[in-house]
Amino acid sequence: MATLPNQLPKLAADPTGRPLGLDLPPGALLDTTVEGPHGEPLLWRAHGPAAPGDWLRLASARRTAGLYPVLVGGRRDSESHPDKWELRPDLASYPGDHDAEEVLAELWEECAADVRETDWPGLAAAGVPDVDPDVWAAEVTDALTGGAGPLEEPRLALVPARRSADIPAALGWCGPVNHVNDVAELCAVLRSWEDRFGVRVVALGFDQLVVSVAAPPRGPAEAGAVAAEHYAFCPDNITQGGYASLRAYAEREVLGARSWTFWWD
Repeated sequence: MATLPNQLPKLAADPTGRPLGLDLPPGALLDTTVEGPHGEPLLWRAHGPAAPGDWLRLASARRTAGLYPVLVGGRRDSESHPDKWELRPDLASYPGDHDAEEVLAELWEECAADVRETDWPGLAAAGVPDVDPDVWAAEVTDALTGGAGPLEEPRLALVPARRSADIPAALGWCGPVNHVNDVAELCAVLRSWEDRFGVRVVALGFDQLVVSVAAPPRGPAEAGAVAAEHYAFCPDNITQGGYASLRAYAEREVLGARSWTFWWD
C-alpha cells in the first residue's frame, strides 16, 4: 500500500511529539497485529479518555507530521483496545487503486436481494457543504467524547494516513472482514464520500465506524440514493438495524444526518 513516511517511530525517542511540532498527552505506540508485531507502529494512542477539543488540537498533525487524528474505542461488549482488534495491514491494498462506484455496485449485487432491490441505482449526487468539513469533524468528535456515540470512553489516536478516508486501510482494520476482505475497497468509498458529502472518519471501534457529514442529503430522493450506498457499504446497518426498507432507513438515519455510524456483524 502506498503510504506517507511513517513519523510515528520518532515518538519513541520523544513521546511529547515536539520534534514533529506536536504537544501530546501521555500515550503509547501500538504495533500489534494478528501475526505479531508489525515492525513499525500502526498508531499512537493516548492513555486517557479523549476530551472536547482534543481532536482539533491535534488536527495540525496532518500537515506537520502526516498523522491523522481519530478516536478509537469500543462498546461495552466489544474490544476497546486496538491491540485486541486483530489488525491485518498485510490485507489492505491502496484505496486509490479502487473505484468507489465499482466497489459499491459489486457489493450491491451480492446482497441487494435482502432488501428486495435489483438494479444498482448508481452514485448519489454530491451535496453542498454548509460548514467546513474539518470544523464539523471537530464538532462531531467533541460530541463523541461526551458520550453521544457508540464508543465507551474513546481515546485519541494518530494514524499515518494521507486523508481520513485512508485510516482504516493504514491500520489494516478488519471490522468489516465479514463483508469485505480488503478494507481499502471501503476506503475508496469513504474517499468518494469525502469529495461528495464532506465526510471525515472521526471514530473507529472493533467493528464500528463513525464519520462526520458536512453536506448531508436534504431531501427524500437524495437520502434514498445515499441509503442505497450505505446498504452496499454496510448491509448490517439495515438488515440487523430493524429497518423494513431502505426508505425507512433513509428517513431515520440519512436525511439531514450530520454523522453516519456503521456496524458490521
